[in-house]
Amino acid sequence: MPINLPDDLPAGKILRDENVFVMNTTRATTQQIRPLHVMIVNLMPTKEVTETQLLRLLSNTPLQVEVDLIRTATHTPVHVNPEHLKSFYKFFDDVKDQYYDGMIITGAPVERMAFEDVDYWKELCDIMEWAKTHVFSSFFICWGAQAALHYYYGLDKYLLKHKLTGVYRHHINTNKMKRKILRGFDYEFYAPHSRYTTVLKEDIASVKSLDILAESDEAGVYLVAEKDGSRFFVTGHSEYDTDTLDKEYKRDLANPNIVAEIPKNYYHDDDPTQDIQVKWRSHAYLLFANWLNYYVYQETPYKIEEIQKRAK
Repeated sequence: MPINLPDDLPAGKILRDENVFVMNTTRATTQQIRPLHVMIVNLMPTKEVTETQLLRLLSNTPLQVEVDLIRTATHTPVHVNPEHLKSFYKFFDDVKDQYYDGMIITGAPVERMAFEDVDYWKELCDIMEWAKTHVFSSFFICWGAQAALHYYYGLDKYLLKHKLTGVYRHHINTNKMKRKILRGFDYEFYAPHSRYTTVLKEDIASVKSLDILAESDEAGVYLVAEKDGSRFFVTGHSEYDTDTLDKEYKRDLANPNIVAEIPKNYYHDDDPTQDIQVKWRSHAYLLFANWLNYYVYQETPYKIEEIQKRAK
């Protein structure tokens, strides 16, 4: 089934070329069905790349998904065409009177800064507070997950000695296997990470309403969820393309102020001159499909404004 995109969004052509079923807005509005309404707060500097990665994963479902792309008003991106932003992105003020079945907040390359020093931190806090009464289930990625854990539960992030970059082996926590987000997961799976900071397992475990569902011996906690499914926190980047870590590594190599870390378990024999080994694609599709199906679609009230009854 399709994902519903604006008629001219560049990601639409990329996805159609991959044989992804994309439905444009004109066609979708003629169908007698309420599509899932999902909001993506895209904090990444390469917005077109990130939106395509996420839309690709959201499309792998028998559900029709309508997406609103949101940018911050308090920060002006410099790595994206202004016309693209004007054509396809909205500000929070444009949508704050609406209700959403799901919301995704992406990562951002600001993790070494204190949360309060990020120029759009107050605006992001406003969005996360608003989500309590206007979003049924939220999905936070990497720095977005750290930011949400800090805002909702007061958890801190900690600077690592070296950048954590690569594709790491994870395992699910077997005492949480009944959680539907884990349905179909193998006991062990791989996922990419790319970050300088982390959140401690013992801090997360101190919050009684949170479950640690999956983790890695090397990369730490990976998947955390509210017991009621209202919030999910993913510390890695399952949405990454095949060459995303490669591009980041080459970017770091070109920066004399950065010690470039070779991504672990990514290149064959950990040799950047060798082929990239993709080990995380099936996990990524399953993670997003489970979230959409079990927590955004099956649980959301048909009268979406009833989300307010679940606020906490």
